[in-house]
Amino acid sequence: MSSTKNMIAGRYEVVQHIGQGGMADVFLAVDTILNRQVAVKILRADLSTDTVSILRFEREAQAATALSHPNIVEIYDVGDYKGHHYIVMEYVPGKTLKQIIRERGPLMNEEAVDIMKQLTSAISEAHKRGIIHRDIKPQNIIVKSDGSIKILDFGIATAKGSVQLTQANNVMGSVHYLAPELARGQQASPQSDIYAMGIVMFEMLAGDVPFKAEQAVQIALMHMRDPLPNIRAINPAVPQSVANIINKAAAKNPSERYRSAEEMLKDLNTCLDPSRLNEPARNSQEYSNTAIMKAQRFEEDRSLYDDDDDTDEDLEYTAERRARKKKEREERRQEKKRQPKEKHTGRIVLIVLLLVLGVCGGVWYSLKHSGVMEKMSETEVPDLSGMTLEEAETALQKVDLNLNTDVTYVLTEDTPADQIISSDPSAGSTAEKNSIVTVTVSSGIGVTMPDFTGRSVEDAEKALKSYSGITVETVEDDSNDSAEAGTVTRQSGIEPGTLFDPDAEATVTLYYAAYPSGTIPTDIIGQDYNSAAAELEAMGFSAYASEIDPSTLSEDELANIRDNNLVGTVAYSDPAAGSTYTQREGSSITLYYYSYKDSE
Repeated sequence: MSSTKNMIAGRYEVVQHIGQGGMADVFLAVDTILNRQVAVKILRADLSTDTVSILRFEREAQAATALSHPNIVEIYDVGDYKGHHYIVMEYVPGKTLKQIIRERGPLMNEEAVDIMKQLTSAISEAHKRGIIHRDIKPQNIIVKSDGSIKILDFGIATAKGSVQLTQANNVMGSVHYLAPELARGQQASPQSDIYAMGIVMFEMLAGDVPFKAEQAVQIALMHMRDPLPNIRAINPAVPQSVANIINKAAAKNPSERYRSAEEMLKDLNTCLDPSRLNEPARNSQEYSNTAIMKAQRFEEDRSLYDDDDDTDEDLEYTAERRARKKKEREERRQEKKRQPKEKHTGRIVLIVLLLVLGVCGGVWYSLKHSGVMEKMSETEVPDLSGMTLEEAETALQKVDLNLNTDVTYVLTEDTPADQIISSDPSAGSTAEKNSIVTVTVSSGIGVTMPDFTGRSVEDAEKALKSYSGITVETVEDDSNDSAEAGTVTRQSGIEPGTLFDPDAEATVTLYYAAYPSGTIPTDIIGQDYNSAAAELEAMGFSAYASEIDPSTLSEDELANIRDNNLVGTVAYSDPAAGSTYTQREGSSITLYYYSYKDSE
């Protein structure tokens, strides 16, 4: 499968194992030609010769490749390398919707509806292309950090004109999301995908699936005969308009569901409008006698299904298997009739064998349901705080865990750069062995951005310029008439209270209340300096008078002042009359006026 450098097909360099499913292992790899991270899905070695598994694996690639949608994972390449079938697809960092529900419980209405809009849009596109997913569940939905989703795993999807995986129609998918008609062995349809989406929406808002039991066949029966629990009784915050969408999508009768995913999407687009929040409850039709009889027959025949994997979410049974088991049971009856009554040895051996198997099965069941087996596959997450990435990788390997190479870096108040702040799962919690631990690392100790609102723009500008990486821009804010002139009304670039790197280049814009501004009138020249000052102050300007030293004037100038009675009048101003002036803090207009002293 790989060379000593963990290369696949001479192109994809494997970085680490990131997941495992029923058919394949998934690895994080680097496309060495395009220099990008990818996910490589490789069919397990024990299935590489199984025709049905190979067909399902190839179908996933074909189905997803035929689709182009922002919420469907993109397929880049498919191939067969040294007898191993592989698919190269878009690497989507994030958590599965199942993980998010388990961690947080019921989601907010707005968040759940947004996820459903994206999911329904993707499935609508698949249905338009004639592709039915058949395995819609939160485990197959990746939620990215920005809230967008990607739907995965078209391994059991069916397309128009495609051959079936077996001669008989398989009922495949996850039993917790299985439409009643699929449980009865009917063919998959767009309505069966819509049913699964209704159950997914229920789980997001309830925090759990609607039907639970120890055996898969019991869950299938509940889908067929039990009414869907009232979502509003579980989560009263759910409006009736949203509950109506769940009830319609997850109706027992396919004819009562949405006619298409596109119709469901239109309903989702308006379900949170205020006018719809208290709309009347949707009343589902009562179950028909035919549906009840089918569920009863299903329950009577459940001994025909293998229950060895009764806790597995994946339920797969066929009409062919039913016929075979009925035939085997009839053959056993006939064989018993043919055997002489005196031959008890065979029966005794069979009874002993069944007892041994029963004891072994009981021990296995006890271990499994007591949590012992689960604990053996789990390990405790160590405390990685303060470690470097190299130290954390070593610590995780000691307890059979892997470090996620997709690292988030954030500024902190007191943690030096390159030290780990936190991990997911958190320290002390349990995680499955060989699973991935994601860490957040300090990018350095930051400074908290002050809130300059109400302070003078000059003081704020001076304070910001003390940080080497900050560029300051000042802009007059004409929208705020109530603020004191020259004070900061708001700021942008780095929000107040946010940690920032003082040495990193960034721009902060300070918006300040405008200063009074205008043209210094020319008529102040020749006026009494008190009158001129009053005129300027009425314009919002600050002014003060300064007499002209008579000793600096010539005899002719002094005579002119005396003869024309110019004592106390403004001779000139600074700034000059007629120029544009802005009244800033600490500035003023100086009025220079004549004074006269007799030379006697």
